[in-house]
Amino acid sequence: MNDTLAANVSRTTMTPALLEFLRQKVNSFVKWDLVRFFHDNPHTKDTAENLARYIGRDVRSIERELNGLVEADVLGCETISGLTIYELADDDVTRQTIEQFIEACHNRDFRVEAIHHVIREMQFSPRHDF
Repeated sequence: MNDTLAANVSRTTMTPALLEFLRQKVNSFVKWDLVRFFHDNPHTKDTAENLARYIGRDVRSIERELNGLVEADVLGCETISGLTIYELADDDVTRQTIEQFIEACHNRDFRVEAIHHVIREMQFSPRHDF
């Protein structure tokens, strides 16, 4: 990381709650895309195949990351007629954290820091796709 980028990252304030959310729940760019999609479409209930199409990602990586978000209690899922349907978690705290995260992403310095953390997490967990 160059000195300017390192200085910008160190000046950025990321709350402990958002840092934990990023490290524990949105620790890949696919998950980040999915969280943004569900934030923008909070009433969506759909399959991995359709979600992959909506966000322009491969269905295999989407399924793996959707299941990770379910395990992290960011999304819920149910099986209907043999199809797994995903939806945003109904938990108010989770929805508020997602709202704070998406709002913070409007700040360039926050995004740079968030990207840095996602890349670091991905280095230690190579199963994630970009």
